[in-house]
Amino acid sequence: MKLIHNIDFKKLGASCAISLGVGALSGLISMSGMKNFESAQKPPLTPPSWLFPVVWTILFLLMGVSAYIIYTNHYADRETKNKALGVYAAQLAVNFFWSIIFFNLSAYLFAFVWILLLLALIVIMTKMFYDISPLAGYLQIPYIIWTAFATYLTLGVFIVNM
Repeated sequence: MKLIHNIDFKKLGASCAISLGVGALSGLISMSGMKNFESAQKPPLTPPSWLFPVVWTILFLLMGVSAYIIYTNHYADRETKNKALGVYAAQLAVNFFWSIIFFNLSAYLFAFVWILLLLALIVIMTKMFYDISPLAGYLQIPYIIWTAFATYLTLGVFIVNM
C-alpha cells in the first residue's frame, strides 16, 4: 500500500493523456485512410481490425506509465532523464506519423522504412528507460513485440499489394 501513497496521480494522468492523445489524434487523422486499407490484400497472420485499437490503447497506456516513472524518478540525474524522455518524445512523433503514411497515403514501402525507424527508437528508449528504472523498461516489452509484428504486417502489405 505504501507504493500508492507515492504516486502523483495528476502527473500520471497527464503522462497517460499525452501518449493516449497522440495515439487518438493519429487514429482520427488516419481513419479515412483505413477504408482503403480494408480493400487491400493482407499478409498471413493479419489480426481482425477490432484488435488494433485495443492493443494500441494498452500500449499507449504502458508508454504513459513508463514515462511517468522516468519523469518522477528521484535517483537519476536530470540530464539522463531528459535524454530518455527526448527519445520517448521522438518515438511518439514517429509513431504518430506512421499511421498517416500507411493508411492515408498508402505508401507501404515508405511506411515499412518508417516503422523500422520507430522500432529502433523504441529499442533505444527501452534501454534508456531500463537504465533509469528496470520497471519502466520492462513495461515497453509489449510495445517492442507488437511493433515488430506490425513491421512484419507492413512489409507483408507492401509485398502482397505490389
